[in-house]
Amino acid sequence: MAGRPTKDTPSRVDPRTGRPLPEGIRWRADRQRYQIRVVGPSVEGGAAERSRTFLTVAEAKRELAKMVAGRNPNGSMTLEQWHEKYWPAIESSVRPATARSYGVAWRLRVKPSLGRHRLEDITSPMIESAMVAWSGGASAKNDALAVLSRLLDGARRSRFIDYNPAREVKRPSMRESISPVSRALTLDQIRVLLDLVPEGAYRGYLAALVYTGMRAGEATALRVGDVDFERGIIRVSRSLSPGQRGELIEQSPKSHKSRDVPLIDALRPYAEAAARGKQSSDLLFAGPDGGRLTNHNARRGADWEMLREAIGRPDLRIHDLRHTFATILFDAGASAPDVQATLGHSSLQVTERYSRAREGVALRTGAALNNALKSAGGEPSRRTRRRTPADLNGTLMAQPRRDPGGVSR
Repeated sequence: MAGRPTKDTPSRVDPRTGRPLPEGIRWRADRQRYQIRVVGPSVEGGAAERSRTFLTVAEAKRELAKMVAGRNPNGSMTLEQWHEKYWPAIESSVRPATARSYGVAWRLRVKPSLGRHRLEDITSPMIESAMVAWSGGASAKNDALAVLSRLLDGARRSRFIDYNPAREVKRPSMRESISPVSRALTLDQIRVLLDLVPEGAYRGYLAALVYTGMRAGEATALRVGDVDFERGIIRVSRSLSPGQRGELIEQSPKSHKSRDVPLIDALRPYAEAAARGKQSSDLLFAGPDGGRLTNHNARRGADWEMLREAIGRPDLRIHDLRHTFATILFDAGASAPDVQATLGHSSLQVTERYSRAREGVALRTGAALNNALKSAGGEPSRRTRRRTPADLNGTLMAQPRRDPGGVSR
């Protein structure tokens, strides 16, 4: 029929009931579906027209109502199409190292599992199902969920979708299966590790990590002027981390806040030796050739595999030196807020993972209950004295257990 479709044309009549279809809905005989067409704002600006088809007229009516209420038809674009348009905004809003991690997460996890789906079709259960198949541990999956959430947040703010389903998905736990306390070195292991590293740049760098709890990038960026030798304080105000092409970029610490860490007596000789003959703006811990010293070249220079074997810790990581410092602080009697401030943790909950306060909870509660029951039965209660670990060089730590070879574990 020529001209504009009317309520009597075949496409405007519901073939299942013989009644005229509501305004904005027509029947597509070639697809055997109901179709709606809506005009809304385009990603590039101006207006864009989109069409969608449905199996039932009820579904078409519900979707049309949403569109008329202001829902953007660009919700029908795929996640991959939206990523292509919105990625520059994400990349410019995060640190280079974060952008690199997000890029890997998108290519390896999000795009293969969800990239072909339309924005409006992505749901929380769909994301949860995709996460099961994602490779990597909790950190890798959290990166993937983070970049997905940023993409969907951008789509929500653009009014392409009503809400961000990624925000309803529980993030994989970053808590290690092994307590960070158990990953900490004992004082004997610290001594053995540092003694085995040749005297010089690498030993000083590792000593700084274990005796200050600084992140590797923070120790790399440390300058001579950041150390106040008179007051015994080190100012941590910058960090060096790799950019998207592997280049080192100077930026603020992970928490985006400067903090002070103590220059303890055990570290002072290393810091003084590293600062000798340098200007205030020079790197404190530079490599043997004067270049930047990172955790990667420090592992090579110090023969990390040999050190692992010598102290009986084949799984030892550079970051475990930070765990070690946090545990020592708690064993020495430092309060949780002080430990949090020294380490630069974002929350007290993260800091308290390093405390041994819960290790003796069963013994303490059992003793309290025994005393209560004995008192109720007429027997005199006996107070049990809680034994404290031996005082080693000013810090309270559990005595190291020695293996037959004489190396503490």
